[in-house]
Amino acid sequence: MCLQGTGNGHIARALDIIPILKNYGKVDIAISGNQCDIELPWDIKYRLHGAGFIFGTNGGVDFFKSVANMRVMNFVADILTVPVWNYDLVINDFEPVVAWACRLRAKECIGLSHQSAVLHKGAPKPKVNSWLGRFVLRYYAPASCHYGFHFKTLGDGFFTPVIRKDIRSIQPEVNEHYSVYLPAYSDEAIVDFLTQYDEVSWQVFSKHNNRSFAYKNVFIQPVNNGEFVQSMASAKGVLCNAGFETPAEALFLKKKLCVLPMRGQYEQLCNAAMLKTMGVPVYTSLGQVDESSFRAWLKDDQVVEVNYPDNTDWIISSIVKPEWCIRTT
Repeated sequence: MCLQGTGNGHIARALDIIPILKNYGKVDIAISGNQCDIELPWDIKYRLHGAGFIFGTNGGVDFFKSVANMRVMNFVADILTVPVWNYDLVINDFEPVVAWACRLRAKECIGLSHQSAVLHKGAPKPKVNSWLGRFVLRYYAPASCHYGFHFKTLGDGFFTPVIRKDIRSIQPEVNEHYSVYLPAYSDEAIVDFLTQYDEVSWQVFSKHNNRSFAYKNVFIQPVNNGEFVQSMASAKGVLCNAGFETPAEALFLKKKLCVLPMRGQYEQLCNAAMLKTMGVPVYTSLGQVDESSFRAWLKDDQVVEVNYPDNTDWIISSIVKPEWCIRTT
């Protein structure tokens, strides 16, 4: 099982997928990238540098830090040396090194990722027509065939989100605070925005700070997966970027949701387009938030209803014994 380690979604999904895969045979794990806040409870066979991105502080990716973090020679060397030929089955969740190693050696590679679903012809797309964004989604981690997860089903081989068991086991509450996860913004920018809405208590989880502090009605703390889950499960609502895992978990927990896609991230623009069709408020940036509509969202108790059944066992059985494998042309 090959996992992208930029962000938490791929690792969170793997917590439920890997135990099921182990029922079918021996499973080795490869991870590339190092921007994840969740640890897997199993040995990692291959830790690869990969080609991930670094969160910025102004709503998008820090391009210069991301480029500086890329080690092209190591990336190529890993592609040439990772022993994909030793495996009967390679399942890849948007991890580029093993994906390209399989492509180079004509090895079957099954794509099992949210990104596969984003590319589906039936998935809503943003008004911004980004050829570069589509190119990256298609060729960053190429696969022989694709299965995917999205906020809504898209037909054979494309499913609703995998909701990890520790989220499914929680009994949600509705307290007075809102949970916030906006890793591409600085703490200062987030605090400046949230203190405008002083009638609300905000619990912010920060990628840019290693200490906790409070300012007026805003409490900032370092990202901690367990504490974030507890905060979200008891929140009145969730304000976050337009990734996949956090919005999906918020919807599953029946929380009000508002999203801000990261600037320059075509995948998040696609996610936002889907969420918008479901009735979730979407804003392009903190600076572009309309105050009156945002206050209306804060006052409104209506949530978006979803049905995310626990069918991960059945999905994995479909992959190990493919019936719906969508071939790449």
